[in-house]
Amino acid sequence: MHTTFINEQRNRLMRNSNAIASIRNLTLLLLCLCISPPIAAKAPSFELPSDTGTFALEQYRNQVVYVDFWASWCIPCRYSFPWLNEMHARYGEDGFKIIAINLDKDKAKAQRFLKLIPANFEIAYDPKGTVADLYNLKVMPTSYLIDQQGILIHKHKGFKPSDGDPMEARIKKILDK
Repeated sequence: MHTTFINEQRNRLMRNSNAIASIRNLTLLLLCLCISPPIAAKAPSFELPSDTGTFALEQYRNQVVYVDFWASWCIPCRYSFPWLNEMHARYGEDGFKIIAINLDKDKAKAQRFLKLIPANFEIAYDPKGTVADLYNLKVMPTSYLIDQQGILIHKHKGFKPSDGDPMEARIKKILDK
């Protein structure tokens, strides 16, 4: 009788453990789906004022587009801009377009940043964060790589110099398709 009781308790505990593990796995899956924007989905379209007039993502269909969200106070952005200038110089003639979207509420702060660290690529302004919300932005800087068909294929949070080579390899791979 004592052995039967122990076996019943062990079986009940195992059933509960399996149920808890299943719930935990489902919760993690749901969190991942909610936190990460869908990759391999159509990139949200947008139009913003830029230094050259108006920038519309749709006008760069059939090109690889690198969308980079930045702000004047962002320290990693200071490292990413020289790399972005280099990528623009290397691949701009091959159908590669960079659009850096500034999120400062005060455009003068962005202009001061750009005097210190010039950009040889398109700068657009999203002071209300409307486009940042479309892209579910959480970290500064965050970049999105969009292929020639307008499909969002890669998201990268933050920037450090060691991020450059792997990102360049992704860009080259997409351009070669």
